[in-house]
Amino acid sequence: MAARKTTAQSKVKKTMHERKAGTLRSGSGKKVKSRKQAIAIGLNEARRAGAKVPKKKSTGSRKTTSRKSSARKTTGRKSSSK
Repeated sequence: MAARKTTAQSKVKKTMHERKAGTLRSGSGKKVKSRKQAIAIGLNEARRAGAKVPKKKSTGSRKTTSRKSSARKTTGRKSSSK
C-alpha cells in the first residue's frame, strides 16, 4: 500500500517553496528567511485546515522566571515594629 500525503506535509511543502521563491511573508508582513519559521507557518496553516498535527513544543522560559521570582521574594526588608 502506498503512503498517503497528509495535509500537514503538503502545507509545509508549499510554504517551503514560497520561502525559497521569496514570496512567503509572516503575519506582520515581513519576508520570512528562516527555515524553522517557514515550517512553523506551514504547520499553523495545517492546524487551521483541521489536520492532525502534534501540539506545539513548550519552551522552558517559565522555569527560569520562577527561580528569579523566588530569589527576589527571599530578599525582603525587615520590618521594625516598636
